[in-house]
Amino acid sequence: MFNFATGLAIWCSEAMTLALVLFVAWRHNVRNEAYLYWGLGFLLTGIGFAMVALRGEIPSVLSVEAGNAIALLGQSAWVAGFLALDRKRIEWWALLPPAIWLAGVFLPWVNSDYSNRVVLYNLASATGATALAMAVAAGDMRRERTRIKLMGVFILQGCLCFGSALTMALTMPSDIEATNLGGASAMASAFLLTIAFAFTCRLIMERSERHLRALTLTDSLTGVLNRRGLLGYFDGIQERAHNEQRQVAVILFDLDHFKRVNDRFGHQSGDAVLTAFARMARQYIPNNIFGRMGGEEFAAFAAVADQTEAEAIAEAIRTEFCRLPISTGEAIVPVTVSIGIALASSIEANIDKLISAADRALYAAKAAGRNCTVTFGEAEAAAPAPATPSSTAGELVPTVDDQVDALRRMGTLSRAG
Repeated sequence: MFNFATGLAIWCSEAMTLALVLFVAWRHNVRNEAYLYWGLGFLLTGIGFAMVALRGEIPSVLSVEAGNAIALLGQSAWVAGFLALDRKRIEWWALLPPAIWLAGVFLPWVNSDYSNRVVLYNLASATGATALAMAVAAGDMRRERTRIKLMGVFILQGCLCFGSALTMALTMPSDIEATNLGGASAMASAFLLTIAFAFTCRLIMERSERHLRALTLTDSLTGVLNRRGLLGYFDGIQERAHNEQRQVAVILFDLDHFKRVNDRFGHQSGDAVLTAFARMARQYIPNNIFGRMGGEEFAAFAAVADQTEAEAIAEAIRTEFCRLPISTGEAIVPVTVSIGIALASSIEANIDKLISAADRALYAAKAAGRNCTVTFGEAEAAAPAPATPSSTAGELVPTVDDQVDALRRMGTLSRAG
């Protein structure tokens, strides 16, 4: 015969321990309400089963009706926890397990028959397991594959509880047989819940790892990719360009006279300019492959049909940025951006050469008066960077105008009309 009291004591001890762990976790991260709800779930389950174990020592209404209702309310708290994990509002169906129990336990033919009470409890518990599976499935199943395993555990628990209830309803067992069958079902459910807790921990760890990885690839000020994160997308852009028979474009942006903005309006205004440009520019870049290279310099990678498409993207950003009102509270900050573009076929594309060529094109845009776009096609992008001129004896140092004329011959210059 199954020792019902011993099984309940073991589960109560485990539930209280898990509740304590989750409450401590919540205290360290009070913004994550999932820990609070899960902790409450285990606490309510432990209290409810402890009251059931005291049947005969305390009034029946507390032990049977209230104890089981509290234990099932613990399932509702777990459902709320999974919904809170995905920042979703708590749904009404989360309260179905205790509601089903309370709706049926006071019926005379249920309240007076132990087997019928066990059947009702298993049906309510199966409903709770189904609600848990629904809450887990409401999240991002494609990015978080552990959810599939977790949902499978809850579905298995629901089938177990429903199967136990159906078996007892069909066989009409004696009280001893009902105790053994109900106890075995309860212990199997407890085992599955332990597995579910382990999968939940794994889910949270994977989410934390993704969050930390995103932090290492994101610029903290502007929220766009940092240099490391941006460069990590180049291979994907090159592969996409190859599959779609398009060209690879590297677009460099440099905010004009940014030091003057900081000196005149303050560094907070400079940060506001950087943030505003990043927020605006990324909207024009396909797939948001856009990031901050450092300081006031940004970059974007794109697979484009031709030079015209790349220039259209750059010019849309340049003209929109000129019109963007950036207020410091006392004045509107006048801002413009210079842009350099380098293009290459998907086969010939090399990240170092393209960035170098785009940088030379950006220099041409700066030398041509700023607030304009210069484009280097495949031939110019593939050419080696020109040597830096020096003023040794017998040599003439090229003037800025000479360099601009040469760069204009190499690239395409687009400026404000």
